[in-house]
Amino acid sequence: MVRAGVTPRTGAWFVRGDLDGFFGLAVDNLIQFLLILSLCVSLCGLDADFVVSRIFPGAALSLIVGNLFYAWQARRLARAQNRDDVTALPFGINTVSLVGFVLFVMAPTFQEWAARPGVTRAQAGAVAWQVGLVACLLSGIIEAAGGLVAGAIRRATPRAALLATLAGIAVGFISMEFVLKTFEHPLIAFVPLGILLLRYLGGARLPFGWPGGLVAILAGTATAWILHLTGAPGAVPLGGNLLAGVGLHPPVPSLGPLFAALASPDVWARLSIIVPMGLINVLGSLQSLESAEAEGDAFPSGPSLAVNGVATIAAACFGSCFPTTLYIGHPGWKRLGARSGYSVLNAAFFTVVAFTGLAGSIARIVPIEAGMAILVWIAMIIIAQSFTAIPKEHAPAVVLGLLPGLAAWGWFLVEMTQLGLKSSGRLPWAHGLPDLVAALGEGTIPYVRGLLALKAGFMFSAMFLAAIAVFLVERRFARAALWSLAASVFAIVGLMHSYALTDTAVREEIRPGFAWQASLGYLALSILFAAAALADRRRKVQGALPDARPAP
Repeated sequence: MVRAGVTPRTGAWFVRGDLDGFFGLAVDNLIQFLLILSLCVSLCGLDADFVVSRIFPGAALSLIVGNLFYAWQARRLARAQNRDDVTALPFGINTVSLVGFVLFVMAPTFQEWAARPGVTRAQAGAVAWQVGLVACLLSGIIEAAGGLVAGAIRRATPRAALLATLAGIAVGFISMEFVLKTFEHPLIAFVPLGILLLRYLGGARLPFGWPGGLVAILAGTATAWILHLTGAPGAVPLGGNLLAGVGLHPPVPSLGPLFAALASPDVWARLSIIVPMGLINVLGSLQSLESAEAEGDAFPSGPSLAVNGVATIAAACFGSCFPTTLYIGHPGWKRLGARSGYSVLNAAFFTVVAFTGLAGSIARIVPIEAGMAILVWIAMIIIAQSFTAIPKEHAPAVVLGLLPGLAAWGWFLVEMTQLGLKSSGRLPWAHGLPDLVAALGEGTIPYVRGLLALKAGFMFSAMFLAAIAVFLVERRFARAALWSLAASVFAIVGLMHSYALTDTAVREEIRPGFAWQASLGYLALSILFAAAALADRRRKVQGALPDARPAP
């Protein structure tokens, strides 16, 4: 509260550090827009003009809602505490959800519908978009309501289990995906990666104090255009009609397609992806709030989480399939000197580029290869944090939690290979994936069905495996038994290890009873750990074994 007679020192709306903060946040979100365009066109069958005119405005609207609120929230806190150094929470499109929804929700839906007789590519893409809208809506609802239960979930779930799940996605679907693309186009991508590593790992100051992300993108774009114009090896396609799609593109309500898809079996078959994504978004946002509080900016969790969810719901209602989130990294923006103005600038920037169609023009000028380094950096931070933000004795639990994500990425490579062979007419198997799985199981990958089982609902199994390992490390055997029992329930109802083979994809479906063997396996673990807990307690009562359990 402001003391009587004291003039609040909220400071100016914009300070020098806000410009640095804006470039960092805007470049990060711009990369998300470029990624949305690239993945939706290449994997989901959507037309580029549709992405620019329908998805981008909805995504921008969600950024406007969130950024303006968090800027206002920072000003309010500054006034209440008579300070001028409060930094707004960084906010933007969630990279993990973006990649996860495309790869595990929208792309499989497109592939399955495109393989149906009489269904055109455009029709299959429309279904994938509608399913993505519902996934985004459900994620937003979970985020908005998460403030009521997130605290209890977080207290019950070891941090290693939460971070390992994110790290598993970051290893395969973010870091490996874009590191491989970096080595595919090293002439363009190496220098931007070097600039970011120099700035953020080495702490070097760039000329004129420019943000590392901006310099990296400028360097990568300049290199790409030089290669393109000279026809040198390593060039990527650029240019075309730079003004294509430019015009007035206000957000268009998408309630009709959204509500029409609510009852779609394609949505409910993928709850094992959508629900944990929403929960992880909630928990990640809570961690971001804690990080901000450690830097001296204590924002209330309820309103912060609620507006995060409202922004995601707004995105779904106006055509975007991609949730928003509070970004990890508030201390970094604070040390840049950013306050509240950088959030306002970010909202204004995306209002202009998305509502006018300029985002598409930027995508034709700035190749994705020029900005991949930022995503590699984000993945590095996520993976590193999973080991550094936990007690060191929990590191083995993180390693165990990484494995389901690696299994999912490994099968993704197999599936993409199969699709490539089919599109080129060189698929040697008449019935697609079922024949491929049979062939792999005969010798190439004899454990292929184990790979598919671990891949299905991998975000749940990653959390369960890591949590069980944490409690074993801490000798809290009863807790490990309870988590194993919960895993058994999740498996038997079909939220984990349950899948169906189609000609084009391994579809994750909630199939009660399908994973009964895995369910019995978890149940056996629960009994084993419960027996260990009873034996441990009996020995302690008898005084034969001191309590050496580490503090939780």
